Amino acid sequence: MVSGNLENKSNKYRMASNIRLIARLDIKGPNLIKGIHLEGLRVMGNPNEFAKKYYNDGVDEIIYMDTVASLYGRNNLSDIVKKAVKDVYVPITVGGGLRSIDDVKYLLRCGAEKVAINTAATKDPKLITEVSRKFGSQCMVLSIEAKRNGDDSWEVYTENGRQKTGMDVLEWAKQGESLEAGEILLTSVDNEGTKKGFDYELIKKVSESVSIPVIASGGMGCLNDLSKVVNDSSADAVAMADILHYDRSNIKLIREHCQENNINVRDYEA
Repeated sequence: MVSGNLENKSNKYRMASNIRLIARLDIKGPNLIKGIHLEGLRVMGNPNEFAKKYYNDGVDEIIYMDTVASLYGRNNLSDIVKKAVKDVYVPITVGGGLRSIDDVKYLLRCGAEKVAINTAATKDPKLITEVSRKFGSQCMVLSIEAKRNGDDSWEVYTENGRQKTGMDVLEWAKQGESLEAGEILLTSVDNEGTKKGFDYELIKKVSESVSIPVIASGGMGCLNDLSKVVNDSSADAVAMADILHYDRSNIKLIREHCQENNINVRDYEA
């Protein structure tokens, strides 16, 4: 049950803010990849060429996720980020394999503005507070990979959707907020890469449970999916991958769709 104060605070925040259009780039080694359910990966090409294109098209932010960081034991995106910031002048979030304050500090020095932490936060929740207090809450993105395990229940997964944690997504989201996470990147493992739309119920329930921004990720197949996840599920931002990578739409058309559907987005002129 969401308290009236929390609901009012959440709605007031969303009404006053622009919806952010975010390009999500999942990385394996030097390559941009795309999969289904975070598996079955297909190589797409040079991630920074895609990032540069999305920046020139007017994207609001970019997320880089190292999908195999657990194999290396650390994030390997430093070189990609260093090259990206020479051509891309929007906020960059980096995730995958971040385990310590030193890991975060290094990527921020490489040019990232935010970090998305999943596995390490589930194992050591106080890391959320440490990152938030040292670098600012706006830097600390709690990445949650969610799999449905019942009609009204979702479990937190780690290791790119492969490892169960036994943790309830809604409870973890609320705990993350209490530990001073600045926002939540919420990925539906079930819907990711399917082009069938977001897990609207999941996003709505998490959005109603916290007052910090929630980024919807996983499943966008058409423009109507975006307006639905914003209007019906109260997402504060939308992370897009497949629909952009395969040129099924572009940021300009997506921005126009938002404006036609009375969704506040940043003004942009090429």
